[in-house]
Amino acid sequence: MKIYVVIALSGEQMDNVFVTTEEEQVNALTLEDFEACDALFVEVWENGGKIDDYRLI
Repeated sequence: MKIYVVIALSGEQMDNVFVTTEEEQVNALTLEDFEACDALFVEVWENGGKIDDYRLI
């Protein structure tokens, strides 16, 4: 099972803000869904290891 960790970037600060197993839910997120954020990044985890990461917005 894949786990998606959404990280919000605001200036120099990064915060884990959302974790789900639903890829569709992650792809539907926008900057407006989070307070004071400049960009969203996603880490994809499977079997205890990170297998991918990318900028969502």
